[in-house]
Amino acid sequence: MASVRCCPVSRRYYQRKRTEGKSHVQAVLALARRRLNVLWAMIRDETSYEPRLPIPAAP
Repeated sequence: MASVRCCPVSRRYYQRKRTEGKSHVQAVLALARRRLNVLWAMIRDETSYEPRLPIPAAP
């Protein structure tokens, strides 16, 4: 839940899952799985975490 409060990307992902009809627990678990996939890729590729900044929408 800390990432939902502090990270805008995580917050959007959580809210998207909630609007898809997932319960709070299901949305948090989906977010945790997503974060775990990122962690596994970092270990596999021996890289450090570098968050991607969202691309601003065209006016």
